[in-house]
Amino acid sequence: MASNPNDVWQNPLGSRYASQAMLKLFSPRTRASTWRQLWIWLAEAEQELGLAISDEAITQMKAAQVFSDEDFPIAAEEEKRRRHDVMAHVYAYGLRAPAAEKIIHWGATSCYVTDNADLIFLRDGLNILLPKLAKCIKKLSDFSLEHRSLACLGYTHGQPAQPITVGRRAAQWVESLLMDLRNLERARDDLVFRGVKGTTGSQASFLQIFKDDHDKVKKLDDLVTAKAGFKNHSIISIQTYNRKTDVDVSNALTSFGTTCEHIATTIRLLATFKELEEPFEKDQIGSSAMAYKRNPMRSERICSLARKLQTLNQGFAQTYAHQWFERSLDDSAIRRIDIPEMFLLADASASSSITSPPAW
Repeated sequence: MASNPNDVWQNPLGSRYASQAMLKLFSPRTRASTWRQLWIWLAEAEQELGLAISDEAITQMKAAQVFSDEDFPIAAEEEKRRRHDVMAHVYAYGLRAPAAEKIIHWGATSCYVTDNADLIFLRDGLNILLPKLAKCIKKLSDFSLEHRSLACLGYTHGQPAQPITVGRRAAQWVESLLMDLRNLERARDDLVFRGVKGTTGSQASFLQIFKDDHDKVKKLDDLVTAKAGFKNHSIISIQTYNRKTDVDVSNALTSFGTTCEHIATTIRLLATFKELEEPFEKDQIGSSAMAYKRNPMRSERICSLARKLQTLNQGFAQTYAHQWFERSLDDSAIRRIDIPEMFLLADASASSSITSPPAW
């Protein structure tokens, strides 16, 4: 394996476009550390409900909650041997918290950590994105008010039509972004935790360790859900959380992508007519061969990122449509790739929109 990162392909979303906050959220360390936090919450709740889990076990788990640099090769090597990522992480965690080795993941399936973690990432990703969208709305609202009386030509069918104002056109963009804000807030607020559902979603594995005490298993579900910061958990579940959730979130983000591309496309067209221009920095070069040019490169970037974002919801729709019975693993690879990419694209589109308002 090449040791120099410049010798292997890297996703340009990470190196060029997305914010550090979003990159950190979807980093391998955050993912692995979130799994460990989920195991801590489970152990705490199981102990509270009477299972034989020592205080020392939980203390050691908390001390090793952050996935260290030393943990990565241990988990990777164990996964090669076991061909199972979650059990490799259980093993690595047990080495750091030996008093908890026997109770880590007690009663849980892989989806307890993978799916609940993904729901946390969906929620937290939307929480990173929404303030940026609000800033976009504020900046465009200010621009609209500032130029509410500045006349310009309106176009229909791409042809000159009747006069409007620059501010009025921008207000139309604000309306679309407000719709996106509503959609994304609704998608976030509708998220429910998968919770503690066990094998095939029947909670059979937890009923076994709690000796068929349904009240305790229900309480376990409620306790872990509250610890994770969710108001509600799924009432009924298969082994995974409902993949329709991914469709719902991706549709809201796709809709946001259409707004970004629509606004940026209009700015590009108006830049052609010299009605609007992007900010042009002192040392910026418009073209390697034609230095006099003022290309709308930020709007072009937004169009490119948003266009890619708009393609991803089909993958989530097909993943939900093709899921077999209570669980199949054909959703794994596509979700590992597309959930982070979807948020990184939306984040980059929003960040570019904030930093490149028209004609400033």
